[in-house]
Amino acid sequence: MSIVNNKKAYYDFFILEEYQSGIVLQGSEVKSMKEGNVTLLDSFIYIHNGEVWIKNLRVSRYKQSHPSVIHEENRDKKLLLSRKEINKISRKLEDVGTTCVPLSIFVKNNKIKVNIGVVKGKKLFDKRATIKDRDLKRDLNRDLSNF
Repeated sequence: MSIVNNKKAYYDFFILEEYQSGIVLQGSEVKSMKEGNVTLLDSFIYIHNGEVWIKNLRVSRYKQSHPSVIHEENRDKKLLLSRKEINKISRKLEDVGTTCVPLSIFVKNNKIKVNIGVVKGKKLFDKRATIKDRDLKRDLNRDLSNF
């Protein structure tokens, strides 16, 4: 079950590789995320001391939580990946123009997972081609549904 998707990432970047990772959360953050009170806009992933972290992932406060259990909404959160995957990602990030962004957040086996992607930025003409392809597919589907 998908909680939130990063549509902007699919528009702005070419996805080179995708990985699934767990995420370290506090108690009220889990309930807030399952309600969909999370924003992936402008968030990115970085590697520090051999650990993978996500920055600018904003999780709003859970409305029914106790006032003493307040978490910081914009704190860095640790992602859980194997050492082999972390080494693979860090080698990919050494290339010029590549970065790592979260693509979606979803629930799998009652655990919250983050789908992360190693991406390369698109140029303006690539973005225009993406829009053109999307419009052509929409028109084609509309024409086929009329028959």
